[in-house]
Amino acid sequence: MMKVLAVIELVLLIVHHCAHALSRDQFPPDFVFGASTSAYQIEGAANEDGRKPSTWDTFSHSGNGDGDVACDHYHKYKEDVKLMANMGLEGYRFSISWSRLIPDGRGPVNPKGLLFYSNLINELISNGIEAHVTLNHFDLPQALEDEYGGWVSRRVVKDFTKYAEVCFREFGDRVKYWTTLNEANVNVVLGYDLGVMQPQRCSPSPLTNCSRGNSSTEPYLAAHHMLLAHGSAARVYREKYQGMQHGLIGFNLLLLGFLPQTNSTEDIMAVQRVQDFSIGCFMNPFIFGDYPDIMKKNAGSRLPSFTQKESNLVKGSIDFLGINFYFSLYVKDSPGNLQKENRDCLEDVAAKFQLYLPNDITIPEVPITPNVFLRTLDSLRSTYGNIPIFIQENGQQTAHNSSLNDWSRVNYLHAYIGSIVDALRSGLNVKGYFVWSFMDTFEIVGGYELSYGLYYVDMNDTNLRRQPKLSAEWYSNFLKGKLMDPKITKETEKNASVLSHNPWLHSAT
Repeated sequence: MMKVLAVIELVLLIVHHCAHALSRDQFPPDFVFGASTSAYQIEGAANEDGRKPSTWDTFSHSGNGDGDVACDHYHKYKEDVKLMANMGLEGYRFSISWSRLIPDGRGPVNPKGLLFYSNLINELISNGIEAHVTLNHFDLPQALEDEYGGWVSRRVVKDFTKYAEVCFREFGDRVKYWTTLNEANVNVVLGYDLGVMQPQRCSPSPLTNCSRGNSSTEPYLAAHHMLLAHGSAARVYREKYQGMQHGLIGFNLLLLGFLPQTNSTEDIMAVQRVQDFSIGCFMNPFIFGDYPDIMKKNAGSRLPSFTQKESNLVKGSIDFLGINFYFSLYVKDSPGNLQKENRDCLEDVAAKFQLYLPNDITIPEVPITPNVFLRTLDSLRSTYGNIPIFIQENGQQTAHNSSLNDWSRVNYLHAYIGSIVDALRSGLNVKGYFVWSFMDTFEIVGGYELSYGLYYVDMNDTNLRRQPKLSAEWYSNFLKGKLMDPKITKETEKNASVLSHNPWLHSAT
């Protein structure tokens, strides 16, 4: 009987997340609501005004579509900021293209690139919108990749630090929130282990198209140098700029809701290993100054070691953590992976993954799992302390089409924003929430075939007209203080029902 009551209670809790009315007034006045994009995904003008290629350009031009024009935000930024202001956005998270600002990755600053970002920031401020800037969103200058291998070389630390300082010096009087790298954990695995995104480095395999790389060592090298680059940039910011500019500097990770496939001890321990490798790989050095013990054990000498000086540089170097959250994964123990020689990074985790998706959904939509999101945030607090958190990306993937009636996205946003109300009530130190994405963009997986935007962009229209979707109207009304109710769909109810049968969720957090 107690088990039945627990299941009923969980289902009611999940439906509550999706069903209770929401208002901006339920959040603190200094909590920021906004939307996100990134440079290569929206700017276009890839070959204009001195910009040179990044690794994302190279990856795209090898048969993965391209962002040469994208949404043409480079020329339409004033129009776009006006749409943001009309919607009521309080913050806008965007990234700076390193190869637009410093085309060769080091050396002279491109004055036209500098002017563009300065104008964009000024336009945001004049419309009452707070600028949240990411310094690197998967788009390392190709010149640095060609010269020394980019993130796999320690030389990148010095170049990234100099680039970051240009940004602090030129924009820091108007920018108070800096994120050094976006989804570093994703970049490491997909770019250097599996080789399915830029810079497409991995060990030779029948399933990959990599011409260079080593999946056994390079993911760890790239992660190590990303940590050092962040720590070095943060030190410069704190020593030379933070006292005058009064800003904050952080780091971004993709947070997945990991669920054990079964309630077995082995699968539950596999979840912990996955968390240690995907989150602990970065958070442990930031908080404790070193990698998790399980990483040292499983990766052995392939995992770089911190010197005491490096440990001191990285430890305590984040003022906040940026989190991107989209969906949940089931995890199953796979001990056989640890028996392989020359294991890659994912095999060191010794787990298998399965995306939680309802079986009869034909369009790949991200399921609504706010209860898993809350549990994962609470786990972060338990492990690393109650550090300030910005939810910098959260959104639902749908097919890119001209239908503006995106009720599923409305449900998604309502559920997750509602869950943040509960997070704040529990004392979690969440400071802001940004929807991915402000408008339909060139997506890293799926190009222009997939959509996350609040605004629809007609890629076949020479003017790339922006049209608000229902989700944009819903978000705008919410931001303007209206009491918002969702439309409950069968998908939402199905997710609640399926997740309620996972016994792991009934255990204490």
